[in-house]
Amino acid sequence: MSRADLDKDPHDVAAMFDGVARRYDLTNTVLTAGQDRHWRAVTRQALDLRPGERVLDLAAGTAVSTVSLARSGAWCVAADFSLGMLRAGADRAVPKVAADALALPFADAAFDAVTISFGLRNVADPDAALAELARVTRPGGRLVVCEFSHPVVAPFRAVYLRYLMGALPAVARRVSSNPDAYVYLAESIQAWPDQRALAERIAEAGWAKVAWRNLTGGVVALHRAFRP
Repeated sequence: MSRADLDKDPHDVAAMFDGVARRYDLTNTVLTAGQDRHWRAVTRQALDLRPGERVLDLAAGTAVSTVSLARSGAWCVAADFSLGMLRAGADRAVPKVAADALALPFADAAFDAVTISFGLRNVADPDAALAELARVTRPGGRLVVCEFSHPVVAPFRAVYLRYLMGALPAVARRVSSNPDAYVYLAESIQAWPDQRALAERIAEAGWAKVAWRNLTGGVVALHRAFRP
């Protein structure tokens, strides 16, 4: 896959993530200058988890984020459609499920909270995925979406876009197990809706009280919502 569009073939995307799985966590840390750890911590805080709650971590990859969430005492399951990613995180002691975001293998209202980080833009139909997340969340339960977004200050945005489309693939060639995938990832970030547009789509998928918070100047946006 070389070009990013919003009609993503699930098999192609899964294969791409299988290809980057071996060094995925290291590559993310290098490419974000360690900011990925901060973003995970803020996501955990926004979920406001309590011991005994049931939590779905969708697009969990190697389950690094799931382990972090589980420290709250909540029961957390990692779900991803890339078997390669799940295998790369096999030694992480949290439940793992191979799952399609458009047809989650869970009952209605099964979770107190659901979250997806840096995965929604890779789903073939993000709106259907948001609705499916609503289906498996109990009334009053919460959603947190952590995703790359659009920097809000124009000069910084220009610098960021130069890094995204130029330096990021170059760095990936040095550290990633599948550097070509990062060309697609950079393009998918650039094509993704801005903060307000994503908030509107979350609301249209059945979520209420949608709000967002910019992280790192809007490089990442954290959207939070509740199941009516």
